[in-house]
Amino acid sequence: MEVKVPRDVLKYEEAMFFGLSLRQFIHAVLAIGAAVGTYFLADPLLGTETASWLCIVAALPFAMMGFVRYNNMTAVQFARAWVRSELLFPKVLVYHGYNLYHECLEQGRAETGKPKRQKPGKQPGKERAKKRRREKDFERRGRNIYKFRKKGKSIR
Repeated sequence: MEVKVPRDVLKYEEAMFFGLSLRQFIHAVLAIGAAVGTYFLADPLLGTETASWLCIVAALPFAMMGFVRYNNMTAVQFARAWVRSELLFPKVLVYHGYNLYHECLEQGRAETGKPKRQKPGKQPGKERAKKRRREKDFERRGRNIYKFRKKGKSIR
């Protein structure tokens, strides 16, 4: 006698009826009921071919609820999560660039009191004015340092 053990224990579902889990079996019965009910209601009015297409459309939501899984969620759990995230609690996510390395360097310089090294041949007054202009732009543009890159050079 062989017993099949699934590799991933978290994906194990107990088969109750005809190899289906209880959720799958209930939704399969509901899909069959919806299809049969739709056929008997629509066949006298619309004809056999149109009624059969309506049966498929009527059974599809119930079958999807029972058998479809997305991101390890059932269709009902996914619908509940979608309604919560999109309709009840929508959020606007805005990206703000943050350069941790630059912030740590500035904080370290402030703590030690060391000024930035001056490049040879540069005038300190012009550099300070340039830095002030950059800092004003930096604050005005929302602290996004990537807007200041020109020709492969950073703002420092």
